[in-house]
Amino acid sequence: MSDALLEVTDLCIGYDGKSISDDICFSIKSGSYLCIVGENGTGKSTLLKTISGLQKPVYGTVHFNVHKREIGYLPQKTAVQYDFPASAQEIISSGALGKWYRPLLNKDEKKRVAWAAEKTGVTAFLGQCFRELSGGQQQRVLLARALVTAKNAVILDEPTAGLDPEATKDFYALLLKINRDEKITIIMVTHDIECAEKHATHVLELKNRKPDEEDFFFGTVNDYIERGRLQ
Repeated sequence: MSDALLEVTDLCIGYDGKSISDDICFSIKSGSYLCIVGENGTGKSTLLKTISGLQKPVYGTVHFNVHKREIGYLPQKTAVQYDFPASAQEIISSGALGKWYRPLLNKDEKKRVAWAAEKTGVTAFLGQCFRELSGGQQQRVLLARALVTAKNAVILDEPTAGLDPEATKDFYALLLKINRDEKITIIMVTHDIECAEKHATHVLELKNRKPDEEDFFFGTVNDYIERGRLQ
């Protein structure tokens, strides 16, 4: 039996049967920190949606060796989310409800919500309206929501987009702490190469197609640096 948390084999990603990037193969163990990088249009968000099961691959396989209900997902934040009329507590609690509506959480779910709020540093403003929080606070709340179910891994799509430099720095520090202290695997799309260099254990770089060149690079962050990928 494989000791990998995630195994991706001969994966082709795209829309309507049209390939963006193909023959992607990699695997990561539990506790890894994977940054997915690359230029615009190379399919980073498409890959993340395919890995998370929100989009079907053109072909190939994505396999998690844990139940997908134990994997949290933090998509790119939309304007609707910024203005959502609910408290931080309600936003985080909704992460425990899944697709079945239930008005009340059970005892274990309440404990998990409290744990996620504590780990992300949002306990002090749980009663505040989400839309009244700062951008950094909102993103911490959304991360807490993902962590309610993320017993093994959390998948994030450009989580610091729109944040100021200080909030970005704080958010990256928080992710690293969760990865190291809680052994939760991080799988994140980012444009921040410096973040990948400092925090990641592995890097997956998607590239615009060129003749006789692979569509992607995957390796440890040290391999990535040694190959001169980080500019």
